[in-house]
Amino acid sequence: MVPTPSSLPGWGMSMAAILAYAVPALGIRHLTPAKARLALRCAWVLHGLALVFTLLDSPPHFGFAPALSITAWLMLTVYAVEQQLFPQMRARWVLAALGAVTVALALVFPGHPLHVQASAWLPLHLALGIACYGLFAAAVVHGALMSQAEQRMRTGAESDSGMPLLLLERLTFRFVTAGFILLTATLLAGWLFGEQLYGHAWRWGHKEIFSLLSWLVFAVLLVGRGRFGWRGNHAVRMIYAGALLLLLGYVGSRFVLEVVLGRLQ
Repeated sequence: MVPTPSSLPGWGMSMAAILAYAVPALGIRHLTPAKARLALRCAWVLHGLALVFTLLDSPPHFGFAPALSITAWLMLTVYAVEQQLFPQMRARWVLAALGAVTVALALVFPGHPLHVQASAWLPLHLALGIACYGLFAAAVVHGALMSQAEQRMRTGAESDSGMPLLLLERLTFRFVTAGFILLTATLLAGWLFGEQLYGHAWRWGHKEIFSLLSWLVFAVLLVGRGRFGWRGNHAVRMIYAGALLLLLGYVGSRFVLEVVLGRLQ
């Protein structure tokens, strides 16, 4: 993609963010923890600036790749906060690689301009949805760390995550609960105020069906957790399934429309 003059600042910040993410992603074994942490924080700042320049472009663009990019940035925000509370947590390589990939995707597939006629409440609705994506993505990462810690504990090896298993489990379900609340609010807003937000009432399309299926999976998981004590790999697999359905809901639908079919919804 060749940047236009209006998008040049965002394009430059994105390229700088990709290079900054590459430092901890590719040189993780050669960097001290302090240097890797500093590189990841620099990349996080550059990534955030790239998002600001892109979203403030005239007209602002949005699509599946920017949604993934914002989700990755939110995950890194969560990680930055958690590192202050739990300095022993280690997931830099995965998050740095994910950040670089999503920023690159947003450069290649910047999305389509948002409609001028769109409701003033639409950005809030999109923000709720993306925040929900970020929380469930954090739950997926913590669930993966939890499974890895459980497996290594069974073999007597030290956990790579640097965090106790029970703490990882608590954090995972806190993210699931918070994400479920935001997903519920997002679906209710789309159902009750679809006419004002999108100019049409609720439609039973792929996005809505996959999102509702995701909601059901997480609802069953939280009920099972509360009443039957579901935990371990069974719970993690349900987190993966719910997150995948949610990903297919918006990102998958937009990918098909933007890339496969080459048209707008």
